[in-house]
Amino acid sequence: MAPKVLVSDKLSETAVQIFRDRGIDVDFMPDLGKDKDKLAEVIGQYDGLAIRSATKATAKLLEKADNLKVIGRAGIGTDNVDKEAASKKGVIVMNTPFGNMITTAEHAIAMMFAVARQIPEASESTHAGKWEKSKFMGTELTNKTLGVIGAGNIGGIVCDRARGLKMKVIAYDPFLSEEKAAKMGVEKVELEELLPRADFITLHVPFTEQTANILSAENLAKTKKGVRIVNCARGGLVDEEALAELLKSGHVAGAAFDVFKEEPAKENALFNLHNVVCTPHLGAATTEAQENVALQVAEQMSNYLLTGAVENALNMPSVTAEEAKVMGPWIKLADHLGAFSGQMTDEPIKAINILYDGVVSDMNLAALNCAVVAGIMKKANPDVNMVSAPVVAKERGIKISTTNQDKSGTFDGYIKVTVVTEARERSIAGTVFSDGKPRFIQIKGINIDAEVGANMLYTTNEDVPGIIGTLGQTMGTNGVNIANFTLGRADVGGEAIALLYVDAPVPAEARAQLAETGMFRQIKPLAFDVA
Repeated sequence: MAPKVLVSDKLSETAVQIFRDRGIDVDFMPDLGKDKDKLAEVIGQYDGLAIRSATKATAKLLEKADNLKVIGRAGIGTDNVDKEAASKKGVIVMNTPFGNMITTAEHAIAMMFAVARQIPEASESTHAGKWEKSKFMGTELTNKTLGVIGAGNIGGIVCDRARGLKMKVIAYDPFLSEEKAAKMGVEKVELEELLPRADFITLHVPFTEQTANILSAENLAKTKKGVRIVNCARGGLVDEEALAELLKSGHVAGAAFDVFKEEPAKENALFNLHNVVCTPHLGAATTEAQENVALQVAEQMSNYLLTGAVENALNMPSVTAEEAKVMGPWIKLADHLGAFSGQMTDEPIKAINILYDGVVSDMNLAALNCAVVAGIMKKANPDVNMVSAPVVAKERGIKISTTNQDKSGTFDGYIKVTVVTEARERSIAGTVFSDGKPRFIQIKGINIDAEVGANMLYTTNEDVPGIIGTLGQTMGTNGVNIANFTLGRADVGGEAIALLYVDAPVPAEARAQLAETGMFRQIKPLAFDVA
């Protein structure tokens, strides 16, 4: 059955047609997002939800979204999506960070010009029939120092445009390396240095716990006298009341704001100040940007629902369509290794250590980690998936570590998973053969070669004669057909294991009969999703 997507906000018809052309069943209801009760009634029918800003994907709504797999936000901001609730529900949240980057960056530059040359106020004066040339004495941008807070995608474009205007650009961004800064032609500085040096300050960071009120009253007081401040990023980054007082006192020469702490902004401390330019969140409001983000979100959601490719996800590692093709068998193997470890572990898990060897070590390890953790967590929570599993693991205080290394053995690549509890460490390794099928190649340090089946039986025993016969006879007596049979041992007469791939779950009676022989230390039925 084709995936089903609901478009609950105003997206272009071209974007809606993309879903149809890709074979996805789509319902276009652009006003439904405003009716939260009606939306809650129908959301359970859909695999995907495409939105802008009107739809609020709250925890309450997500409780009703039993089939939902992905939310696609046409635009950058996802403040209207409860990402924590989505992650716990196993729903991927995507945005489109590149569709409106240029538009938003251009708006910031335009706002900088507007406040520097007092263009809005001069325009209003001229429309009124006045001719007040001397009143609107502005300042040039050339040779001024621009302080950029946040030099990511949009901030980086602003830096580039500002350098083209012959401005000196300094940037504060904890994630900006010295090498990248040099390549961009900007000077990397700390915030404490940026504040007193900048003639203009522009913000390009998301609203987070770390960035909230980043230009606080205290930090605003540290700025150069005559500074001009531009915010086209997110409301809540600047203490608007404190800024208003500094604008009135003349310490801050001007400000240009496209975003506000409370939106829609009907009242604000910055309103009606002669040296403030305000626009109603127009950063991404161009025809090109609106079309671009709509098309992009439709493509991204279609790719995920049809191929498993994850692009621009905020709560899961991205996996391109090309990666999905190559990594598919390895992701399945990672899930199987996790599922084996989870089903074998009855006590609380302290840590999960994952080793990637050979060809797999160059793949998208973050996505593979999610698959391993999801496999492990499924025993306790069958509804967990690659999105929600890391959240569940974090809540339980499980430490996850990753090691990758060059090819070190017979196989071109393999994955080894070790689960650590208070009582023991248990490890299993696997690889993907040329036929694309996952194989278990080592359990507890004992080498094996076992195909993975939907139903399996794992046993441990002392290496003595009669094990094969006992297993075979017991399965036959209970009507269980053995599709594949793998044995392994550490040393002659030492610990040995058997892994049976059977056509149906091994009944409890059969397992009890094996236990009664006294030959087996452990008897464990296992199940794997091999679809």
